[in-house]
Amino acid sequence: MSLPLVLLPGMMCDGRLFAPQMAALGRRAVQVSPVTEHDSVQALAADVLAHAPPRFALAGLSMGGIVAMEVARQAPDRVDRLALLDTNPRAEAPEVQANRVPQIERARANGVETVMRDEMKPNYLAPGAGREAILDLCMDMALALGVDVFARQSIALRDRPDQQDTLRAFHGPALVLMGEHDRLCPLDRHELMHRLMPQSVLTIVPDAGHLSTLENPEKTTAALLRWLED
Repeated sequence: MSLPLVLLPGMMCDGRLFAPQMAALGRRAVQVSPVTEHDSVQALAADVLAHAPPRFALAGLSMGGIVAMEVARQAPDRVDRLALLDTNPRAEAPEVQANRVPQIERARANGVETVMRDEMKPNYLAPGAGREAILDLCMDMALALGVDVFARQSIALRDRPDQQDTLRAFHGPALVLMGEHDRLCPLDRHELMHRLMPQSVLTIVPDAGHLSTLENPEKTTAALLRWLED
């Protein structure tokens, strides 16, 4: 029997981020765990583990990947395999850290939709057809989650630990995947994760940016299915 799969969405996203993959997984048990209720990566990971099966496959995109690494650090015996999509194993850079509180203040003053529209969404996607529909979905997800979730997630990202030692210690089947146009988490971050986990498969998805699951769902899903069957 196949192991259950736990999916962790990115910042200001919900399970709709993985809708194409969930549709393709058929009868496999799939659980989307939100990363919304705490303002530290450590507490978010503990919450995932509190609700996850005893042993599972784990995949996360962007912030979801950051939380997934902490899950693997806290409970390596429970994570059978790990997929890290469009993410970053390093602690947050000081210049990004410095902008977090001002960005939260702008979101509280002007609405989370303003920050998403002006500062975040333009950096998400590859150029090309279909972009507007995905951006609209991103905005819908962000508005559904709201400014308090934005604030908690921002602080969790600001204060996150470096996870390079976690990845060095992980020896299960692993996938490192990115959209070729991802500007938020570029190639060098994924090459680093691949070096830290030499057993991993590094996959670069064409015609996709930071949201590979939605921008090129066919190739992303195919890579995830190969990882699950490894």
